[in-house]
Amino acid sequence: MNYFKERENRTLVLLEIQKQELPPFSHRFFTGIAQRTSSLTRLNYSYDLGIFFNYLVTQTEEFGEKIENLTEHDLERIEVWHVEMYMEWLGSNNGDKAKMRKLATLRSFFAYCFKVGLISKNILPNIDMPKLQEKPIARLERDEIREMFNRIENMRDRTILLMFLMTGIRVSELVGLDVCDIDLKNTSFRVTRKGGKQEILYMPRELVNQIEAYLDAYNLDETSPLFPSNRSRRICVRSVQNLVKKYTSLVTPLKNISPHKLRSTFGTNLYRETGDIYVVASVLGHKDVNTTKKHYASMSEDIKRAAADKVKLF
Repeated sequence: MNYFKERENRTLVLLEIQKQELPPFSHRFFTGIAQRTSSLTRLNYSYDLGIFFNYLVTQTEEFGEKIENLTEHDLERIEVWHVEMYMEWLGSNNGDKAKMRKLATLRSFFAYCFKVGLISKNILPNIDMPKLQEKPIARLERDEIREMFNRIENMRDRTILLMFLMTGIRVSELVGLDVCDIDLKNTSFRVTRKGGKQEILYMPRELVNQIEAYLDAYNLDETSPLFPSNRSRRICVRSVQNLVKKYTSLVTPLKNISPHKLRSTFGTNLYRETGDIYVVASVLGHKDVNTTKKHYASMSEDIKRAAADKVKLF
């Protein structure tokens, strides 16, 4: 069983456990959205709903004392001010993104309950989403990348960081790679995207050479994980996150670089080279190009400025 199937099974088990902590009427919601959401999305929904229902029974007086005793009638009694007070109750323990996700969960939940007739009105559209403060995306500059690689001696760690910076894959996609996913002859590899869809991506020659040397040094079996841990098991996401932090903090301690920031670094460099946001979206695996534009729109001015010098009349 491969990494993604194992992860799917673990997630489904956790979802079933978490559902038992929710009111019985909410179980119908998870069945209703199963065909259009991933198991991980549903698990996150279950956590968010658990927090909301816990608020109702512990911080208000009109909804009883136990989550399992909540009914559809209680759901009907929830007013706008209950949700607004809930958002305030979340307070400083949750950042803007966390609050937005929790409110988005409630919007999905109430919309479904209204659609199937569990409630007669849907109050959630009347509640404004928290304003998200846009932060500049932290990336590694080329001199920082050069300095970082000058300090890396471990062959596996070097290959992992090159994979991020030369392909832009997600940390879960990297962790899930097996040796058999790599096709050195055709300079390509097979990656499993969000939702389980598999896709072929291509590698520059420098990365192909690095992986070839890495495979020779580690003598891994075709069925082995591409990046085993020090205990010869598949490396985990947390270990990769720590590895990235370890090396990047040596050259830029204030930027707090994560694997996702390395993905952003790749996207930035690709956009600079191609000037094509659709190519960047395709390579990064974004379903909606607007997601890509949101992250890289600030670079458009540089591209427009450079384009101005390309048009010559005389």
